[in-house]
Amino acid sequence: MSQIAVIGAGYVGLTTAACFAHLGHKVICADVVPEKVARLSRGDIPILEAGMPELVREGIDGGRLSFVLGASAAVAGAEFVYLCVPTPQSDDGSADLSYIRAAAAEIGPLLAPECVVVNKSTVPVGSARVVEEVLGRDDVRVVSNPEFMREGSAVHDFLNPDRIVIGSDDQVAAAKVAELFSALRAPVIVTDPASAETIKYASNAFLAAKVTFANAVANVCEAVGADVRDVLLGMGYDKRIGFEFLKPGPGYGGSCFPKDIRALIRIAEDAGYDFGLLRGVDEVNDEQFARVVAKVVRMAGGSVDGQVVAGWGLTFKARTDDLRQSPALEILHRLADLGADVRAYDPAVTPAKAAEDRRLEGIIVGTDPYGVCDGATVLVVLTEWDDFRRLDFAKVAAALAQPRVVDARNLLDPAALRRRGFSYEGVGR
Repeated sequence: MSQIAVIGAGYVGLTTAACFAHLGHKVICADVVPEKVARLSRGDIPILEAGMPELVREGIDGGRLSFVLGASAAVAGAEFVYLCVPTPQSDDGSADLSYIRAAAAEIGPLLAPECVVVNKSTVPVGSARVVEEVLGRDDVRVVSNPEFMREGSAVHDFLNPDRIVIGSDDQVAAAKVAELFSALRAPVIVTDPASAETIKYASNAFLAAKVTFANAVANVCEAVGADVRDVLLGMGYDKRIGFEFLKPGPGYGGSCFPKDIRALIRIAEDAGYDFGLLRGVDEVNDEQFARVVAKVVRMAGGSVDGQVVAGWGLTFKARTDDLRQSPALEILHRLADLGADVRAYDPAVTPAKAAEDRRLEGIIVGTDPYGVCDGATVLVVLTEWDDFRRLDFAKVAAALAQPRVVDARNLLDPAALRRRGFSYEGVGR
């Protein structure tokens, strides 16, 4: 059993702490928000994440997981310190390392000799060197161990990884970090810090490009009369391509893809390379938002000004309550800017939560999917919650002013809806 300090109790930090405790390590997780620390200490999880409440409760009850206020309170005697603090996007697209620097400066004098500090946050190339300089400790090693967890399945992804990437110029430190994961059966890639940091960005950039390619193919299908479901099915059976992330939709979003793509563009730019391919991915994604908005406007008869538009879905993906960089919000706000009266429902977003979140200003958040449809000219499906498939569409049709649906996730059965008298438009169908 190793003594691990985790700095930051967001998605990455909380998952890292809870999963390491589950693997038998002793973990102290620190955060700077007193209310969050108090909630977590009671086993009250502030995020929607499958399996997380059970894992946190297991760790607390087993005495392997605790939560404290401030990084300084967590690191005494720690053999490993995981930095899981935010790296938000700066105005120029680069990652903001101010939280990483602040955490390193705070813990530097307090670390035990031979402690290993691990960058878990998504950080640009060269960040391991930055942390080393801020720590100012010759007897402490800095290792990169990027995360590859998906929101909504973060616990599963941590405990069942495709690979474990460790970046270090010190083979002893790399071996120590690898040993933390010894209970997991996964390939371990040990490389230099710059390569490990690049692997994270390149992986997210490739997945975002795959999503964008699927959307572009869907747009071609619409133009030539093909069915994107069959086209992508035919592509996905090719083992070189595969099915994952090959699904059309309203565009990618979330806390990782938009930020990481722009950061990698900036990293390349600073190194003298114009990553035009990724610039194109970013531009096509923005165009996809506009295309969905145009579908809604067209379905409404050419204008949404003064019209009620109902939205199903607010989070950036299903099985999470995360609204960061949500395509659903982007599209609904664009419709509101065109004069629409926007009403929306999401299983993970209550009206009370909406009242406290500035990102939802201008959107009326309802308590059920039928209520937001009342009198609406068009219904637009924006998040792929399975709940939406099982609704009573006779009741939906009765609530809508006109039975019109724009299905930006291709979630619903168009044939069944058309039999009920709906006008239906999906993506690439």
